[in-house]
Amino acid sequence: MKIIKLDAIDSTNSFLKELNKDSSLENFTIVVTKNQQKGRGQRDANWYSEPFKNLTFSVLVNKLKLKTNQAKYINFAVSLAIFKVLEIYKIQNLFIKWPNDIMSANKKICGILIENSLSNNKINNSIIGIGLNVNQVNFPNLERVSSLNNILGYELNLDNLLIDLTKQLKFQFDLLNKNLFSNLENEYLAVLYKKDIPSMFKTNKGITFLGKIIGIARNGNLLVENENNEVEEFAIKEISFL
Repeated sequence: MKIIKLDAIDSTNSFLKELNKDSSLENFTIVVTKNQQKGRGQRDANWYSEPFKNLTFSVLVNKLKLKTNQAKYINFAVSLAIFKVLEIYKIQNLFIKWPNDIMSANKKICGILIENSLSNNKINNSIIGIGLNVNQVNFPNLERVSSLNNILGYELNLDNLLIDLTKQLKFQFDLLNKNLFSNLENEYLAVLYKKDIPSMFKTNKGITFLGKIIGIARNGNLLVENENNEVEEFAIKEISFL
């Protein structure tokens, strides 16, 4: 794999996307920075990371054999890759919060942004941005955020962690290219945050209700069963936990 290291950049996803326009990059090219100044999350949300403390990087994955309606499996593969590495590092109470936040108990420790390039009903390539809170210990005005250092009580080597994550990403994408879709989905659902647990939700229209997560739709949306045993489907930003 090719690793491009930058001291500072606005967004590793944006940089890698532009770089891929002008050159033929090899599969699993990685762009990593010590200081990401304008990190992006889902639906243009901001992602702030203290410089020199965390892992902020993006990975280009090409040679995919997926149709556009199979995009959710990329999300499963990436989320599980991070989850499995953090298990090795003995992070306790790990969950994946739909669609792809990595949680320790009820605190977020990692965010993922996946941007797919599409044409002719196929996914040409995927640029995967990962922001993992590693050695940062203070998160002003963010109560439900933590880091590996806060959990483990010591600093971790960012370079070693990056290598571990990219190796596991390659492994998960190998499974994806072998069409082991059901394996990925079953593993993802097994660690999905609050699956089958009655919880209070709020929609983007301000409606609150009691329901439980029961699965993921074919298009990647969240399936929630309400008190009337009706299954509703929600896209990103359409629903949140109370």
